[in-house]
Amino acid sequence: MEYRVAFLSLHGCPVARLGEKDTGGMNVYLKETAKHLGKLGVKTDVYTRVHDPNDEEIIQLGINARVIHLKAGESSDTKEDLYHTGPEFIENVLRFQRKENIEYNLVHSHYWLSGYPGIKLSKFWSVPFVSTFHTLAKLKLKAKAEEKESQRRILTETEMILESQGLVVSTASEIHDIKELYFKEDTNFTESKIKVITPGVNLNVFKPGNRSIAKQKLQLSPTKMVLYAGRVEPLKGIDIAIKAVAKLEMNELVDLIIVGGDATSEHIVSDLKNLAESLGITKRVKFVGSISQSELADFYRAADVLIFPSYYESFGLVALEAMASGTPVVASRVGGLPKLVRNGETGYLVPFRCAESFTEKLEVILSNPSLQDAMSNSARCTAMEYGWAGVAENLAKFYMSLSDEFSLVPEHAVEIV
Repeated sequence: MEYRVAFLSLHGCPVARLGEKDTGGMNVYLKETAKHLGKLGVKTDVYTRVHDPNDEEIIQLGINARVIHLKAGESSDTKEDLYHTGPEFIENVLRFQRKENIEYNLVHSHYWLSGYPGIKLSKFWSVPFVSTFHTLAKLKLKAKAEEKESQRRILTETEMILESQGLVVSTASEIHDIKELYFKEDTNFTESKIKVITPGVNLNVFKPGNRSIAKQKLQLSPTKMVLYAGRVEPLKGIDIAIKAVAKLEMNELVDLIIVGGDATSEHIVSDLKNLAESLGITKRVKFVGSISQSELADFYRAADVLIFPSYYESFGLVALEAMASGTPVVASRVGGLPKLVRNGETGYLVPFRCAESFTEKLEVILSNPSLQDAMSNSARCTAMEYGWAGVAENLAKFYMSLSDEFSLVPEHAVEIV
């Protein structure tokens, strides 16, 4: 029997350039899970909005997997505007589905902006609804006081949890966060529909290599190098990374390479450059901007250590990619990072988000080549446990179980309103 899944990702496209605003681990997750579900015979369509007038409507990700770009608002709309494009997105998904004469067995929404479309389409098609948040509003607010999240987002996330037949989370800690932050007073809330499926890493793309050769390829200085990779936003703690490198007391200079960011984050980059200048390390801090996955793999191989001072990470895919590349990681002890980074084995977990704590652990690794080599080997071995094929297998089993349960319940299709 053919089994087909509709992924909904209104704002995030799996083929978008990584490191730009609103692109990151979720985009990788969408691309890799869709591709590997397709290989298992689960036909997977990833619906997202047209981000650029030049976007092709359909892009094949692999066998049985494709991205479908549909009109939803204007390409210039900000993420904050996109909630209002939900009805248009729904209508265009339905139009495409009817044109193709296809039926879906399950809807899987990614991020809160896809929640309303997911709820409506799953009811219209009378199929199970699965949600994955990737980040939660209340967790972001808890992690950093300066963060701002709308009440609409919080209400939508709450509704998604209640309406979903299944929730997919990255770590067990996320189950605790959902219960404590969203349903602490609700004794009827049940955890049984939540499934922990840890994301994976492309072990063929992200793999160890010669550090000197990687630096030469990227035209980087041969000096020791600390790498940050990810979106450029306050929640990522890049200012902590700059302060930590500035405090290093090494016998040799250490460069900090910052990968990520685009035109929308220019004001943040400007502030970070001013910070580096005030600390007297302007020449040692280099901003690379957004890059492809293949280039990112070279940066991981070129780095002596990855610094990950984020205030909040639901999982921390960048840390896993670095580890797969044989690069030790110094990261905040937040979210899913303690599951990935084995303290003292594959890197270090820093309990307090202050520069001095990161400086201390960076110095331990950078000044001890034998320790660095041991951590590099351990990091790669640990990452080998996280292949995307296994993630897809677990997802497929979860989908089938929900479909079997759902088939026992009378269908109640609804009109889109």
